[in-house]
Amino acid sequence: MSSLHPLADRTLVISGGSRGIGLAIALGAARLGANAVLLAKTSDPHPKLPGTVHTAVADIEAAGGKGLAVVGDVRNEEDVTRAVDAAVERFGGVDVVVNNASAIATEPTERLSSKKFDLMMDVNVRGTFLLTKAALPHLRKSSHAHVMTLAPPLNTSPHWLGAHPAYTLSKYGMTLLSLGWASEYAAAGIGFSCLWPQTYIATSAVSNLADGETLVAASRSPEIMADAATAILAMPPARANGRCFVDADVLAESGVTDLSGYGGGDDPKWDIFVDAPQAGSTP
Repeated sequence: MSSLHPLADRTLVISGGSRGIGLAIALGAARLGANAVLLAKTSDPHPKLPGTVHTAVADIEAAGGKGLAVVGDVRNEEDVTRAVDAAVERFGGVDVVVNNASAIATEPTERLSSKKFDLMMDVNVRGTFLLTKAALPHLRKSSHAHVMTLAPPLNTSPHWLGAHPAYTLSKYGMTLLSLGWASEYAAAGIGFSCLWPQTYIATSAVSNLADGETLVAASRSPEIMADAATAILAMPPARANGRCFVDADVLAESGVTDLSGYGGGDDPKWDIFVDAPQAGSTP
């Protein structure tokens, strides 16, 4: 670890970081010397999901960083405020927010319950709003402030708009918040960006699907998102501000074009909202 890395001694607050992509990003930052504060609900082991917010912090510290677990729900304003306050009390401030927590339900509209609709809006849109808002006074004081939201580039093709409109609304809502903040806080020196995977990522959300084993085999590992995230968070905030990144493109920009080490096989499954290359073209 170089003490000169832009993330060294920086403090990240990450929502939903007990496992999967959120934890991978926390670990990637920890290896560069960052502090990671995780706001997540999983205090006790889940029967179907690996790890808790406490085991995640242990992993972060084993990776060379400093971690802090805050058990709470990103939908709850008091929990979000408590997480930000804990980060400031323990580490002296907040430099980076990663809006990672997300809920997904892709049932057709007539089969989607209002409860699931509300959950997606509350976790995805409200949670992103609450955490970012709570951190903004502290981000203003940072010399390297970033807010990264795990949301897709806006793709208004009828195919994606019609695939699962409610989920799409919630994810595009996260993207629109990020793009809006990039403009609203253009003079504040904070880099607002979005990051989305080019392909499926091997997480519990994928493995627990009906054909999870097949999908995981065609998915890249969460480390590709972590490597892309740390590359973005190392940028000067102004360079990242207002941009929607795709993980593979970030790595290509960094000179990494061989992605085979991240798994997924020769033909990984393209993620939703990302248009797969046409036959005869290259990715």
